Amino acid sequence: MTRREQREQVFLMLFGAEFHAAEEFEEHLKRYEETAADWDARDGRYLMDKCSRIVEQLDDIDMAINGAVQGWKTKRMGKVDLALIRLAVYEMRYDDTIPVGVAINEAVELAKKYGTEDSPSFVNGVLARLV
Repeated sequence: MTRREQREQVFLMLFGAEFHAAEEFEEHLKRYEETAADWDARDGRYLMDKCSRIVEQLDDIDMAINGAVQGWKTKRMGKVDLALIRLAVYEMRYDDTIPVGVAINEAVELAKKYGTEDSPSFVNGVLARLV
């Protein structure tokens, strides 16, 4: 699985988690993993670990997002946009192996694929304020 494919899978897992209570997160990840036919064991461990690490930092990530935007709070953001922004903020702040520009670009590309017409510019704008 390429890094782009891994990132997309993590995004999908984070997006799906938005529809479950926090205490159901681990169960959500297990169900998601069971339906992911293209994962090998190494990819699965990486994806589950990264998603768990993001969720561990979620309060700090959301605080950073809320501090960077005016007129928006994470509770008002679309779930696709929010999941992408959270993923990118995690990569920008907590993953030294991913350059900031790559994290932003990948989030914008996924916004084009999964978001609304306005998602790419919204995601880019929020992330630009966090650099």
